[in-house]
Amino acid sequence: MNHLRLAPAVVAALLTACLTACGSDGGGNGASPTATVSPTPRDTSTETPRSQREFEESVSAEAARVRASASAELAHVEGRGNAIADVSQTGVPTARSDGSRAALVRVTNRTSEPAFYSVQVDFVGADGSVVDSVVLGFDDIPAGERAQQYAISKKAGEQQTTPRIAKAQRS
Repeated sequence: MNHLRLAPAVVAALLTACLTACGSDGGGNGASPTATVSPTPRDTSTETPRSQREFEESVSAEAARVRASASAELAHVEGRGNAIADVSQTGVPTARSDGSRAALVRVTNRTSEPAFYSVQVDFVGADGSVVDSVVLGFDDIPAGERAQQYAISKKAGEQQTTPRIAKAQRS
């Protein structure tokens, strides 16, 4: 039971020691510590914030850049490419895609390094002809990770089509 009576005294002694140590500048002369001065925040009241339109345009420009890189990569691919086994797709019902023909495309990077993937999705009509081709670029997918994007046909319209992975290239 002596331990229980001693505990408040020990806590009080430790608290006093901590407060004393924190209140001095280490010189033992009792002078108060110097204040830390933080940099003054810059005045942002004159800066105009980025508009929603500017943000959307920058995102759209980046998406166009990635798509252009993917198209250029696929232009030199013979056959179906070196990453066809890393890509899968699932058709999206038109009720869930505002009436557009669409596919959810998934890419799994099975390599040990980040990689860029170029994927061509063909929307094929009932007669077997390609109605539309959509190219997607997957920028720097980390090793062992999976990414997904929607391929949306702008040409298929009301026509019944089936999405198919035509080419997939890892670079």
